[in-house]
Amino acid sequence: MRHGSIPGAHGRVRPLTLLGDPVLHARCAEVTEFGPELSRLVEDLFATMYAAEGVGLAANQVGEPLRVFVFDCPDDEDVRHLGHVVNPRLVTADGVTLRGPEGCLSLPGLEAGTERHDHAVVEGFTATGEPVTIHGTGFFARCLQHETDHLEGRVYADHVTGWRKRRLMRQVAKSSWRR
Repeated sequence: MRHGSIPGAHGRVRPLTLLGDPVLHARCAEVTEFGPELSRLVEDLFATMYAAEGVGLAANQVGEPLRVFVFDCPDDEDVRHLGHVVNPRLVTADGVTLRGPEGCLSLPGLEAGTERHDHAVVEGFTATGEPVTIHGTGFFARCLQHETDHLEGRVYADHVTGWRKRRLMRQVAKSSWRR
């Protein structure tokens, strides 16, 4: 039997911020207050991520320009990683560089081959202010790099080049969600 609540069970689903919104392209502010508002934001991020069937979500993807992200993401061995990070800092991204399909809840329905390292380490804090270090490999390493990028004002499309970039931008222009 499970004790405690499921992440997001008490959160509300917020509208997603889509590509083109300025909040996605600006560096997010450090969190300075660890209290009930931050805990509510984390719950809302989980609720929104699950409703959108994602594996990670950054605060600016719901219009909050704060350095917070959540994740519920498997690695390449299908081990589930569930949690959140406040004021994350990508301290290591190394190993083999792999190009793999990458999507984003802020570019719904689209994906492109994006290069990422297969190992990443993120340091930060929990919503209660406790230090946390998260190690990721494979797909989970991709997720950690992707979400940290969001908080720096970057989306995966910023890493795509050449014909992949041109194809992705054509798809964005034709998408039904484009403003």
